[in-house]
Amino acid sequence: MSDAVVFKKSLAIALMSVLNAILPTTCVVACLYFCETGYGEPLNTDFLVLELVVAVLSLVLLQPRGELTDRLSSGPAAMSISVALRWLILLSILFFIGYITKSSAIYARRAILTWAVLTPCLLAIISLVIFAMLRRVVMDPANQRRAIIAGANEISATLCLRLQEHSELGMSVSGFFEDRSPERVDVKCPAPILGRLPDLAAYVKAHQIDVIFVALPIRHVHRVLNLIDELRDTTASIYYVPDIFVFDLIQARTMDIVGIPVVAMCETPFAGYRGVVKRSMDIVLCLMALPILLPIMLVLGLLVAVSSPGPIIFRQRRYGLDGEQIIVYKFRTMTVLEDGSKVTQATKDDTRVTPIGRLLRRYSLDELPQLINVVQGRMSLVGPRPHAVAHNEEYRKLIKGYMVRHKVRPGITGLAQVNGCRGETSRLEDMQARVHHDLEYLRHWSALLDLQIIAKTLLQLVSNEKAY
Repeated sequence: MSDAVVFKKSLAIALMSVLNAILPTTCVVACLYFCETGYGEPLNTDFLVLELVVAVLSLVLLQPRGELTDRLSSGPAAMSISVALRWLILLSILFFIGYITKSSAIYARRAILTWAVLTPCLLAIISLVIFAMLRRVVMDPANQRRAIIAGANEISATLCLRLQEHSELGMSVSGFFEDRSPERVDVKCPAPILGRLPDLAAYVKAHQIDVIFVALPIRHVHRVLNLIDELRDTTASIYYVPDIFVFDLIQARTMDIVGIPVVAMCETPFAGYRGVVKRSMDIVLCLMALPILLPIMLVLGLLVAVSSPGPIIFRQRRYGLDGEQIIVYKFRTMTVLEDGSKVTQATKDDTRVTPIGRLLRRYSLDELPQLINVVQGRMSLVGPRPHAVAHNEEYRKLIKGYMVRHKVRPGITGLAQVNGCRGETSRLEDMQARVHHDLEYLRHWSALLDLQIIAKTLLQLVSNEKAY
């Protein structure tokens, strides 16, 4: 639910929201000041520069994220974790600045350490206090807005349930208006059906209804227009709830293009800052892993070279971001180098797999060269696994939504792989299951999900029976 659905006590909520935006920065700067003065450190130019840098970082990193209603729904535990993570990011940036400018030695370590430990505790307390105050105002019965819903269907019933479950949204649903008789309504309505659509306007005037959700199907647009025209004589807020969930949505969101409202029904999850976060994670984790893995990769390459004739690195064409062909690197594990119109998948006890190749495939060590693909920007650490071009051309004709998985960079590992969808896809159902998980990844991506997938992948390396 977006904050476009306003609250009655909007002024009080706005003032507390401003307070929530100002207090974290004030707390951080004040805490640094008292730590410095408490240890008797001089308040010189160097200290003022540090205060200024900290204030700027705090304004950027410690601001409340997301809509007010989303934050109230998240709960105090999630809010505390968010504060801690953002504080760690702030400290990391600050220490990095100190390292490259060689200015960290200027400041007293005991004062900085005390500040680094004490401040997040104070930030968490401030955030929880403001959270409690905001929630109390929002949950006040005087803040509740009375709502009704025009149209009884799956999307409107779901909306009603969500409003009932999340009282912090400050809205109570009186009931539905529907032209069909209760016996013909094919969904279970969480609130009573109050009448037919022609009775709605009169009911709004008689019962001081604040909000009307029009949830009629898109094909009944003329009824929607007529209903809105009848309601122009009221002061109720009107929201149209299009039944777009009859479609299989990927990263659905509303936006406007030069003032024209549009609904994104299928889009990449890595637009804007999310793309920066995703790419930054890939680069940082690769740079951390490569110094450790490069000696291992050199040894593995030598074993591949001496175990059987052929190149050390196997290069194969696969589909990358937006369906563009890329070259993916792997340690060669077979006696063949298939990359044509027909590519035969490896099977259990496949005679084409070399002895060292079997070991590499068993523990996914053959995928290590793809870290170079990640550094190049062709792949990501986490994402849908890329398939050979021949397999893509085969399955795109058989599985609905197959090519949507290419809205993101392919990954070395993915949600499908940690859910058991790995290895040979001898049946169409096997590939359908893999694609299902890939699309779920696109729908629900977060940085935390990527880290969870990486952790699960590492745990499964020693226990996956489908790797052959």
